[in-house]
Parts: sequence; C-alpha cells; structure tokens
Amino acid sequence: MNRLAGETSPYLRQHAENPVDWYPWGDDALTKARAANKPVLLSVGYSSCHWCHVMAHESFEDPDVAAVMNRLFVNVKVDREERPDVDGIYMQAVQAMTGRGGWPLTVFLTPDGRPFFGGTYFPKEDGHAMPGFVRVLEAVDEAWRTRRGDLLGQAGKLTNALERIGSLGTTGDGPVPSPEILAQAYASVRAQYDPQFGGFGPAPKFPQAMTLDFLLRTYVRNQAPETLDMVRTSVDAMAAGGMYDQVGGGFHRYSTDAYWLVPHFEKMLYDQALLTGAYLHAYLVTGETRHRRVVEDTVGYVLRDLRDEHGGFFSAEDADSEGVEGKFYLWSFDEIERVCGDDAADVVRYFGVTEGGNFEDPHTGYRGNILHVVDRSEKPPEAIRRVLPKLLAARDARVRPGLDDKVLLAWNALFLRALAEAAAALERDDWMDAARGNVRFLLTQLRREDGRLLRSWQDGRAHHLAYAEDYAALLEALVTLAEVDDIAWLRDARWVADELLRLFHDEAGGGFFTTGIDADALIVRPKEYQDNATPAENSLAANGLLRLAALTGDARHEEPAREILRRLGAVLAEHATAFAYLLGALERLVTPPLEVAIVGPPGADGANGIDALRREVFTRLLPASVAVVAAPGSGHDLTPLLAEREPIGGKATAYVCEHYACRQPVTTPEDLREEVDAALAARRRDDG
Repeated sequence: MNRLAGETSPYLRQHAENPVDWYPWGDDALTKARAANKPVLLSVGYSSCHWCHVMAHESFEDPDVAAVMNRLFVNVKVDREERPDVDGIYMQAVQAMTGRGGWPLTVFLTPDGRPFFGGTYFPKEDGHAMPGFVRVLEAVDEAWRTRRGDLLGQAGKLTNALERIGSLGTTGDGPVPSPEILAQAYASVRAQYDPQFGGFGPAPKFPQAMTLDFLLRTYVRNQAPETLDMVRTSVDAMAAGGMYDQVGGGFHRYSTDAYWLVPHFEKMLYDQALLTGAYLHAYLVTGETRHRRVVEDTVGYVLRDLRDEHGGFFSAEDADSEGVEGKFYLWSFDEIERVCGDDAADVVRYFGVTEGGNFEDPHTGYRGNILHVVDRSEKPPEAIRRVLPKLLAARDARVRPGLDDKVLLAWNALFLRALAEAAAALERDDWMDAARGNVRFLLTQLRREDGRLLRSWQDGRAHHLAYAEDYAALLEALVTLAEVDDIAWLRDARWVADELLRLFHDEAGGGFFTTGIDADALIVRPKEYQDNATPAENSLAANGLLRLAALTGDARHEEPAREILRRLGAVLAEHATAFAYLLGALERLVTPPLEVAIVGPPGADGANGIDALRREVFTRLLPASVAVVAAPGSGHDLTPLLAEREPIGGKATAYVCEHYACRQPVTTPEDLREEVDAALAARRRDDG
C-alpha cells in the first residue's frame, strides 16, 4: 500500500496498490520534490474515466514503468472531482501547450508547482502517432537535467498565461446587460443546432441540458414553434438512443456518434441532475408523458442506485465492468429471447436487437446490443412495459460497474434542486422527503463545527474545503426549497450566500474565485467562468444571488451578480453554449420580475385551496420568477413578498407581483392562471 490508501476518494484508493510511490496533492509532495531536486509528475483523473483505467492498467500497475517514475519524479495523483482547483489550473496549462485536454491528465511540474510540459493519455508503448510513456518520462528527465533553464522559462510563461486566463480579458466595461444579448445568444444556439439528430454540434455529442433549458425559457417568451422543435427533437432523440439507459433509467455521459446511439457508459450524478431539470421543464411546456417518464425513471435510478443510507447521493458509476466497457448494459440476442419469452419479438424489433450486436469493446472484442428505440415516433408496445422489470431483474444479477461512493457537495446540490422542483411539479411527497433528507445530510455531514462547508464525504469522513461551486450550488438548492417546500429554508440560503461572498468574492476584480480565502495557496488563484459539464461557479453564484435578492429584497446580494454579467456580456452573445447557465441570470436581470405569493392554511377548501394554487404555479415553467407559499402570518420576516399578505375571506389567496407591487389578489386556480398569463403576455409585448 502506498500513501493513497487512507484517502476518502475511491479513485485515489484504486491506485493504493500501484507500485508507483504516489503522493496525494499537498505540501509533502512539493517538499520532497524540492529536497530531491526532481520534477513532479502530476496525474489527474476520476473513478469513472475509461482511459484513466487504461493508462493505470498499462503503466501504473507495471513494476518496470513504476520504477522509472519513482526514480525520476515525485509522483502525485489527484481526483479531479475532489480537487477541481488543481485540475482546473493544470488542465488550462495543458490546453495552452497542446491545444486540447482531457483525462487522464498528465503534467510535469517544477518543484514549486509550475507546469512546463504535459498531455493526456500516453500509451505504454509507442503507437497511434503517440510516444510511449516511458520514452516521455526519459525525455522529460533528460531535458530537466540538460536544459533546465529553458524549462523554467517555459514554466514562468505558462504561469503568467494562467493568471491572464482567469480574467477572460474582461474589464467590467462590457455592454450593459440587455435583452439584445439574449436574442444574439439564441441566434448563436440556432447556428449550432443539428436539425437531423438534435443536439448541438458534431460528434461526440454531449447532452447540453443547460442549453436546452435556455431554449425552453426562450420559448415561453417567444412562443416560436422552431424554438420548441429544437428542444423536442433533441430530448426525444437522446431519450430514444443508447445514451439513455432504456432498462434502468438515467443517462450515460455522452454519445460518441452524432445520433446518440453509442455512449461512453459512465453515469454521472451531475448529468442526472441537469437532465432531470431539462426533461421536467420540457414536460411542463409540452405536457408530453414521455418527457415525464424520463424524469420519473431518472430520479428513480438515482434514488435506487446512487443514494447513501444517510441521505447523500453518490458521484458516479463506472463505464466498465469485468474489464469490459459497457458490459453491464449490453444484451445478446439469445439473452433477450430467454428473458422476454413470448414478448421477445416485439422487444427485438422495438429496441433494434440483432444477432451481431451494434457495439464492440475495442479492447476486448466483446460484442452486444445497446438497446435503443428504432422508431422514435412509435408508441412503446405493451410488451415493453411487461418486459422492462424482467430485464432490470436479469441485469441486476450481473456484476455491476464500479461505484464511486463519495458524496460531493456541489453535485448533490445540483440534484437536490432538480429533485425538489420535480417533487413539487409532479406532486411526489416521497421525492420531497428524499430532498429534505439530502439537504439535512449536506448541512450536517459536510459542515465543520466552525461552520465551514466541506467538499467531499465518504463513509463517514468529510474532506477538503468546499469551493465556490459548492456554496453557490447549495445556495441555488436552498432557494428552490424555500420556494417549493418551506420558506424557512431562506435562513440557510442567506447564510450560504453571505459565506460565499466572504470566502470567494473578488472585491477588486469582480466575480468569484474557485478557492476560499482560507485555502492553501496554488500557483494562481483560479476562477471559472465557462459552463462545462456542470455550471461554472460564477454562473451558479449569479443565478443564486439574483434569486435570493428577488425573494429578500437585499440589494447586497444582487450587485455581485450584476458585476459578473457586466464583465461577461460581450462573450455571452457569441458563445451561448459555453455560458448557457449564466444566461439564466441575464434573463433575471433584464426581464420584469414575476413574483407569486400564496398564503393560506394547508389543504384548505379542496379544489380552491392552497394546494390547488400551488399546483397552478409549480406545474408551469415561469422564467425569471420567484414564488413562495406560507401559512397566514408566517414568513414575513424572511421575504417582503409575504408582508401584509393575508387570505381573502378566509380562503387561500395568491398575489401576483412585480417588484413587490401586486395585482388584485385571487382565490381560485383559474383566476391565478389568468393573472400569470397576463404577466407573461406583458413580458412578450416588452420583448417586441
């Protein structure tokens, strides 16, 4: 066992028995490098990364390769999910050096942590126009010994470049946030749309849930059929393809082809979170039961397979099982016939099952069928409903992919928000109970006695200071809970927002740093502006702070969000898919607010009671809005929306407001619908 054996990260512990003398990231490794006058070899990956496993099997488990690594370098292994700060800095360095990035990330550093050379996956032997890993190690060592001055110069230039990257070249003097930026962003998304297979851009195709959400909100504003067509085509194609788990629910990471058939098979919690939200919003707009079914099955997958008994949600499931990529999810023709019996013919036709299969693992040659819906226009035959439980039971008897059972604060908060919103919209009390259990877990198990939030929890141990992403995602989740569950969650939301500002806000340059003022120093203090697989910390912060300010009326929380949008206004329009989540904050800033307050005793008056009014609000997609529900006389100390809001005639009553100035109060769902429709129509007129 090496030094990784005691880490909380399952990924690091996967390398605990390597013959490589691994260090976790920290002062010990850099001190050793300085004392030995050796470069640092930094290897970054994550547990469900297929090519990380390949490089580990080829090189890190090989005693001969490990001997070269141990002789020439101080070797450091990092889980990118636990340390996004370290990963972000050195990924940017490799992208600057090579023009591309990815994982595993392999970077060579000076003993003080500055990068001078790097890449991603290196094969053990020369091949595919790539140098073998041992040859790379020896070449770097020779350069370190004979041309150290050049390498140190390169390291200095790269570090200076990394400091500039954090600002995106922004000065704060960009265009004033305006609806015109939204219109330009919409045009940018349309230009990238694939009208044949849905999605945006060529293969490999990522689901881009944040872009789909932007389009759904845009449709509520513009009512343009082409806008909804882009969403429908994309979500239907993804749900019909192999990227969606047709048997067990949930989404794989991305599609390797343009038509969503062959995925990378890992399943990430953040994808389930963002896609649950996108499909829920699609259902609220379209009313299509197939979109609701995806929400139900995806939430069902997470609650069934990714939930810890204490209430947290695990990070991911691996792509591989038994050393074969995708084996857990593949089916042979004979298996389908055996499991499905008399229904097999319908299953074979509907899911495109063939004797030869449609996927082959390139490393092992293992073949099988990825189930996918051949004809997306066909309603599932009754046979499919009957056999899915049988297929799931048969699959559960297989060897499951590896589970990354660490609980990450930000990813949990992303799913928590989607879960609470879906629970309210679909009236699932069991889901809301799961959401409450999760937020209680996060606020206790990932918070130190002094109040500092932590990033990662595994098997009873919490580790690493939480990042801006964690605080901002939790803020978004708590604001959602305050809206759809209990206004009292606003107290926690305010505390998180104040800590976000205290620990991470850049008072001089604007925006939010990745790391807190109490974090260990790195070669630069990074900032992340661009949305990637998950929303960037600055996108989350801008949205969460604006939502909180809309509920509390506290301008102190609004101004830092305005600052971010002033800095990034110019690039938002040109690179919409890279800032899709931040576009939601822009919408809130430039759109007249829609505020709904509902007061009344729980469950009063049946069809015209508080539940009926709640239903009218939470079963619709209402962009740039906030809503609160409370018993009479409660919550007015938390939000001015509830100040002097009383039931009319003893009936549950709704107030539709703008900047806390309210229309005539209403007591029936029909009247509330008319009030909300009128407010939305006024927005459309303002948009022109």
